[in-house]
Amino acid sequence: MSVPTASKGSVSRIVDLVRVLGAKTLSGIDAIGGMTIFMVRGLFQIFANIRIIPRTIRQIYIIGYQSLFVIMLIGIFTGMVLGLQGYYTLVQFGSTGLLGSAVSLSLIRELGPALTAIMLTGRAGSAMAAEIGVMRITDQIDALDVMDINSIGYLVSPRILAALVAFPLLTAIFDTIGIFGGYLTGVLMLDMNSGVYFYKISHAVTMNDVNGGFVKALVFGLLVSTVCCHQGYFSHLRRDSVGPEAVGNATTSAVVISCVLILAADYVVTSFLL
Repeated sequence: MSVPTASKGSVSRIVDLVRVLGAKTLSGIDAIGGMTIFMVRGLFQIFANIRIIPRTIRQIYIIGYQSLFVIMLIGIFTGMVLGLQGYYTLVQFGSTGLLGSAVSLSLIRELGPALTAIMLTGRAGSAMAAEIGVMRITDQIDALDVMDINSIGYLVSPRILAALVAFPLLTAIFDTIGIFGGYLTGVLMLDMNSGVYFYKISHAVTMNDVNGGFVKALVFGLLVSTVCCHQGYFSHLRRDSVGPEAVGNATTSAVVISCVLILAADYVVTSFLL
């Protein structure tokens, strides 16, 4: 008994769909595994090579200090928006006295670490991917390997360590400036009592909240530095482009993947901390 042609076509389409999904899944697992190994190698070189300290200090300057102005600018406007929105939401329930705790907890628990990481991804992470990508396509990384210099220890490890230092520090600055921005809106613009504002902050914020924000900043710093360095380091293996175009695509991929991972990791870490 012969199988109808329509049924054969349906089965063929299902098989093709399963094949494509399987290939995509295996490709994703391979990418995650490769990036994890890359991260472990970078972390290992931090402890294996004391000579990375001067390069780490330079990267802290690039990632941290040179990003300070934009972090402060975004922080104060974020705090002001939270203060404005929070005040007009709380006034409906007669609870404007809770504005200080609402602003501070929103910043310290969630917005501070996440927005800081996203801003640093756009400003410093893209630079990591582009710089390492250019070194790759101009054979500078191959030259390091020929000279028996560990290229991951020389290029990647200082950036990972610098991110682990800079991300929590900039998150703390973002939170502080953001709380001050909420003060500007709530107290100076909307005539809320300043004593009540800071009293609610002191009673609402605990060390668990602060520590949780720093844990998120460390996780985000590790993810962003690993992803951006990985995309630049292997830009020559991209299938969609070669040469300078590959560097541009690697930089774009680094920013997009980092931002997605920041939001996903934010949910995962929050679920463990609560």
